[in-house]
Amino acid sequence: MDAENLVHDSCRLLVTPDTILRWHRDIVRRRWAARSRRGKPGRPATHRNISGPGPPAGPREPQLRYRRIHGELAGLGAQGAASTAWEILRNAGIDPAPERTAPTWSQFLRSQADAILACDFFTADLLDGTHAYVLAVIEHATRRIRILGVTLHPASEWTAQQARNLLMDLDEQAHQVRFMIRDRGSNFTTTVDAVLADAGIRTVLCNVRTPRMSAIAERWIGGRRREVLDRTLI
Repeated sequence: MDAENLVHDSCRLLVTPDTILRWHRDIVRRRWAARSRRGKPGRPATHRNISGPGPPAGPREPQLRYRRIHGELAGLGAQGAASTAWEILRNAGIDPAPERTAPTWSQFLRSQADAILACDFFTADLLDGTHAYVLAVIEHATRRIRILGVTLHPASEWTAQQARNLLMDLDEQAHQVRFMIRDRGSNFTTTVDAVLADAGIRTVLCNVRTPRMSAIAERWIGGRRREVLDRTLI
C-alpha cells in the first residue's frame, strides 16, 4: 500500500452520518437538561406566603381565573405552578375558573385571527457550541411564517430593525394587523413596541410562564426543532 492510499484510508469516517447526528442531538439534549436542573428533584412544597393564611385572590376579585392569579404571582417572583393556585382556591371554597361575560383568550384569538401576528426567538445550536438566534413571525389567520433574521447577538437595536423590515415586508397588509403577541424576553424592548405602535399595531405581552398565550408560535417552533434542527448539523 503506497503512502497516498494510507492517508486516504486514515481520513475515512468510521461512522455513518446518522451516527454523527445522533451524537449531536445527545450533546444538545444533555446541555439543555443540565441547565434545567435546579435544586433537588421533585416538586417543592408550596411556600406558606402563597398558600396561607388565605387564597391569593379574595372575594373582592372573583373575576380572576387561576391561571391569571398564577401569572400575577410569577410576576412577583413567587415560585409555583398554575395547578397550585387552582388547588388553593378549591380548598378555600372559591371557584378557580368562574364564568365571565367577556370573551375568553381562545375566543379572542379566533375572532381576531386576521389582525394578529405572533413573534418569538428560537435558537439553533452550532457545532462550536454557540447559539444562533432566529426571529420568526407567524400570521394567525394564514399560518404564514416570516423569518426576519438570524444573529449571534440579538441586541435591542437589531430586533427593532427587524420590526421595521417586517412593516416594509407587510406593505399594504400592515393596516390590517392590529396586534402583535410576544413574550417578555429581554430581546424585546420598548423600542420594538414603539416601532410597531407607529404603524398602529398594539403589542400584547404574554403572562409570565404562560406559553399557551402564544401557542401557535410555540407549536411551530417546537415542530421546527423536532423535524429540522434536531436532524441537521449547522
